[in-house]
Amino acid sequence: MMEEVILVDAQDRETGTMEKLEAHRRGLLHRAFSILIFNREGELMLQQRSLNKYHSGGLWTNTCCSHPRPGETAIEAGKRKLAQEMGFDCDLSYSHKFIYKVELDNDLIEHEWDHVLVGFYDADPIPNREEVMDWKFVTLPEVREDIRQNPHLYTRWFKLILAQPEFDQLKV
Repeated sequence: MMEEVILVDAQDRETGTMEKLEAHRRGLLHRAFSILIFNREGELMLQQRSLNKYHSGGLWTNTCCSHPRPGETAIEAGKRKLAQEMGFDCDLSYSHKFIYKVELDNDLIEHEWDHVLVGFYDADPIPNREEVMDWKFVTLPEVREDIRQNPHLYTRWFKLILAQPEFDQLKV
């Protein structure tokens, strides 16, 4: 099945749809979401992307991320993708959104209006091995220090999320 993304303008208004890889090849602005799941200790669940992913394989990143389908809200898409990738469901709430544009491997460009979603979950996930190579809970100081020492081990968008002023205002 062909997967489409929602193309948007600079105000996040829908302008059409396009096949996902074509949008990434052309670097067109489209809607995305990134999920941050915390446990009761305030640790963040990270995933290491599968080597099978079409970009950024093997890198550590936020709990889950993807694109809403046409007609789907970011939260609906987040719940769908969280179950597909990490094998669990939880309530998600909207935190903030931001635009970023970065060049990736495989001659792809991520140009996204990224909707950041937050949830809480204390159990171990059941990762889909086609999507996720590994996972772990880490404290925010630990992940920030590891990114400082090993930035090449993390996705570009995850580092941008951590740099957002709204991230530091999250109540975890």
